Amino acid sequence: MSERRDKFRIIYDMLCSIKDKGGRIKPTHLMYKANLSHSKMQIYLKELTVKSMVEEEETKDGKRYKITDEGIKLINEYKKIKEFTDSFGF
Repeated sequence: MSERRDKFRIIYDMLCSIKDKGGRIKPTHLMYKANLSHSKMQIYLKELTVKSMVEEEETKDGKRYKITDEGIKLINEYKKIKEFTDSFGF
């Protein structure tokens, strides 16, 4: 059985999904790439927006989410933590 993702891992996956799509993503694409239900995605997006890691944009094609410098900073710091813990076998 696979492990469940914790909140921090879900946020990391969401931010990476946005970054991997060129820094902007449609809500439906984010939902599928981060493997979340719509309601859960909305909860996490609200938190990421409040913490200035993601910005919501209205375009002529609809809503998109944009990663900010703070979001990219979190991705980079998470990678450092992951490398550190992996080096000790955790």
